[in-house]
Amino acid sequence: MGKRDWSWAILGLIALVFRYIALQNPEKTDEIYSRTFFPGIRNIIDMSLGNLPFPSVYLFVLTVLIVLGIVFYRFLKRKGWKSKSFYAFRFLANGVGALIFFFLFLWGFNYQRTPIFEQLGLKPKSLNLEQLKSEIQITHRLARQFRNAITTDTLAIETILPYPDLENVVRSNMGENLDLLGLNFTGKPRTKLFPPPGFMRRMGILGIYFPFTGESYIDPTLHPLEQPFTVAHEMAHSYGVTNEGEANFIAWVICTNSEDFLLKYSGHLRLLMYQVRDYYRMAPDEYKDWIKTLDSGVRADLISIQKASEAIKPFSIELSRKSNDIFLKSQGVKAGVNSYQQLPMLAYAWRQRMTGE
Repeated sequence: MGKRDWSWAILGLIALVFRYIALQNPEKTDEIYSRTFFPGIRNIIDMSLGNLPFPSVYLFVLTVLIVLGIVFYRFLKRKGWKSKSFYAFRFLANGVGALIFFFLFLWGFNYQRTPIFEQLGLKPKSLNLEQLKSEIQITHRLARQFRNAITTDTLAIETILPYPDLENVVRSNMGENLDLLGLNFTGKPRTKLFPPPGFMRRMGILGIYFPFTGESYIDPTLHPLEQPFTVAHEMAHSYGVTNEGEANFIAWVICTNSEDFLLKYSGHLRLLMYQVRDYYRMAPDEYKDWIKTLDSGVRADLISIQKASEAIKPFSIELSRKSNDIFLKSQGVKAGVNSYQQLPMLAYAWRQRMTGE
């Protein structure tokens, strides 16, 4: 890079221009980037970084540290505050430009694609109380059914497959059941455990997709019954799904249509948790009566998940929530962090579609 080279800053600006064009043309973005260009990136990453036995984000961090070290060394060698100030400003502009360019090039243009639920012809709407109560009955029955297929013991399930086996099972089911959604996703994305245990949860994160390495990660301390759904959620991001509600929806469809009882139960249990939260908000008195009828095994699992969640407190829930909300809205997700709560509406719309109603 030359002394007055602004290449990365310029590429970042060009990427933002393309982002604006993509935002105005979601169908073309879906056709050209999401369904043609991005699958190539997905496969290249899966055949390279995906084979590493450790999170490749460590390589990214190491690269950044080396670059910063070189830049700092060169900064110190410069004479005069004007020269140093100009060098620092140019580095900052190029650094930000590079991050913008690679973020959009490697994954971020998927934010401008046609939403998945629109591609599926779903029209999610807020559920009224009677619809919600009916949905809870269905989900509770299915959760109880598949939990009994795993164990008839009413003690909380706190041990499942070894994680490498779980990741393979989820990835296999993603490949087998994506046809249900009419999506042409390709690749074999990785969702790796991110050490040290508890670090991500203290940052207010259960799982995350990292576009710069093309991998997703979950915290090793996540409750075993939450892991199958969370891995499927993060793998949906790996396939180019950006909206959190849609990633939840795809994870739910994949898990609940699996032949593996653990995945089925994890999917129904996560939906039940969202539905119960809405029920309590809409009718707290009725909720208190209904909760007494909850299956004892399912109740034990929900309590176990709650205890595991409370065992590791985030440094700042509000800061984590606010920063995530700002990021999502800046990428065009109008609902921000509330998009996570869309699963009950999307699940209801999907069930209506599947039953022909």
